[in-house]
Amino acid sequence: MSGAPVGVIGAGNMGGAMVERLREAGWAVTVCDIDPLRQRQAMAAGASLADSPEQVARTLGPGHALIVVVVDTAQVREVLWGPRGAAQALQRGQTVLLCPTIAPQDVEAIAGDLERQGVDCIDAPLSGGPVRARDGRMSLMVAGPEPVLASQAALLSALSDHVMRISDRVGDGARTKLVNNLLAGINLVGAAEALAMAERLGLDLSTTLDVIERSSGQSWVGSDRMRRAVAGDFAPRAHVTLLEKDTRLAVAAGRAAGFEGPLGARAARVFEQAHEAGMAALDDGALLKLLRQAPPSKP
Repeated sequence: MSGAPVGVIGAGNMGGAMVERLREAGWAVTVCDIDPLRQRQAMAAGASLADSPEQVARTLGPGHALIVVVVDTAQVREVLWGPRGAAQALQRGQTVLLCPTIAPQDVEAIAGDLERQGVDCIDAPLSGGPVRARDGRMSLMVAGPEPVLASQAALLSALSDHVMRISDRVGDGARTKLVNNLLAGINLVGAAEALAMAERLGLDLSTTLDVIERSSGQSWVGSDRMRRAVAGDFAPRAHVTLLEKDTRLAVAAGRAAGFEGPLGARAARVFEQAHEAGMAALDDGALLKLLRQAPPSKP
């Protein structure tokens, strides 16, 4: 099915990498994004531009898919049902891939609203960062009825060689992603804390990170973010606000299920503190900057 039309709403760090991946694989991609820079990048990749989500949907035919890669539930509802939203033009039998990390109950509600229009929904949160997305190596967690997943198998395979089938139940992709991102947030807070402490101990941070990466303290997110942070590079690949949102949603999902662990809420609070300290627009490796500012402890 390579070469078939596919729509993408949201061509930021992850969405833009997905556009490049699909174009390289021969898919005909139409993009809508409000950012002129993202528009130019999509055009450079060979995608067509649409001036509204509705126009993107009008480029799709029977059985085709629309990929939504925005940030939160409000944005999902805006691009689907807001003025000139895609839902105005979506047809029965088409599919929406819902990629943002949002609350499971919101995924279920959005899927229900689409179903009433005869439009299928795949709960499809993603993980791994833009480089992996560009190379087709990101993790894609999919949940939904088997016939719907099968109908979009070629597209899913083009997007990722790590497509993980979670369940038939829409919402379980979101639940799995929140569990993963809570652990990512805990790991990142831990990595930043450890390096901030190493600095107070007078250790070289690059050497310390070398040791951690070859020892039991290693984590992918810690290495990825702290390498940049140690170099003073806080240009946003993943804004502080993203894991702030995700850890908050994860803690809320756990509480709704009657569970609260010792670390999740504390990690979520660290991301909130980074936001409050003016670091919201920085890469989430800025946690190192935040924890470097911690006052000396009393002896």
